[in-house]
Amino acid sequence: MTGLIAGVLPVFLMIALGYGLRKSGFLPDEAWRPIEKLSINIFYPSFLIPAIWHADLAGGGATVAGAAAVGATLIVAAATFAAKPLIPLDGPAYTSVFQGVIRWNSFVFVPVIQSVYGSEGTAMAAVAIAFIIPVTNIACVAVLAKWGSLKREPSALGLTKSMIANPILLACLIGLALNLLRVPLIPGLSDAMDLLGAAALPLGLIVAGAGLSFAEVKRSRTTIAAVTLVKLGVMPPLMWFIAWALGGDSLAQGIALICGAAPGSAASYILARQMGGDAPLIAGVIALTTVGSAVVIPILLMLFHFT
Repeated sequence: MTGLIAGVLPVFLMIALGYGLRKSGFLPDEAWRPIEKLSINIFYPSFLIPAIWHADLAGGGATVAGAAAVGATLIVAAATFAAKPLIPLDGPAYTSVFQGVIRWNSFVFVPVIQSVYGSEGTAMAAVAIAFIIPVTNIACVAVLAKWGSLKREPSALGLTKSMIANPILLACLIGLALNLLRVPLIPGLSDAMDLLGAAALPLGLIVAGAGLSFAEVKRSRTTIAAVTLVKLGVMPPLMWFIAWALGGDSLAQGIALICGAAPGSAASYILARQMGGDAPLIAGVIALTTVGSAVVIPILLMLFHFT
């Protein structure tokens, strides 16, 4: 247990560092957006592409982890949709509840996997990301189109373009293509991506921490606590169960478990602002689930014997 905490702790210390840097004014507020853009578009793809490109995906564990992530997400999404009449919130707030229970932050998920399972786990996690991004994007955009305050009806072409333009998804797909085509190392290019990728995890975690906002947690504590309970209490064992039921090995099961326990995605806040969701509410969900993940992930891995 001590070793597990020692492995996961630096991930959340980096998040805390980012939060502290933002709150202290060490960098001006306008500096964070370019840093985030650089991280998402350059550093993270440079990390993910080689991770998948050079991975051994022959065992099928990556497919199981991806299927578990998609299956659990669809189940929770369907349950949240069915419970809409019972949720005493207006439409925009409901969209943030919906996003909060199904979307997760790959900036936090991948570093935790890297610290627990190393490069083999990272490659499998990246494949799971490629599975889940289209599913969560389509579901959340559809819910925001119906219940968001702006009532924007997305076109199929526009939604497809937005997903193709997602640098994280694009990096996962490029890495998979290079892996399946068995493209050999490209001298110079591979080394450059390794150098850029080395900055991805710490910078991504710092950016994730800088984006946290706890202002809404006190005002909407009941709603945010309920969303956090589903996100961190229901989703992880559900993903693990599906991975186990599909015959996944311990690595696939562990990745599914951590995937389920990953905190809410910062992309949810951006989408809420764009389509009329309750942006402060989802910001509170992201903040509380991020803090909760630091506690929940080591406990879950110990309870499910992935130590």
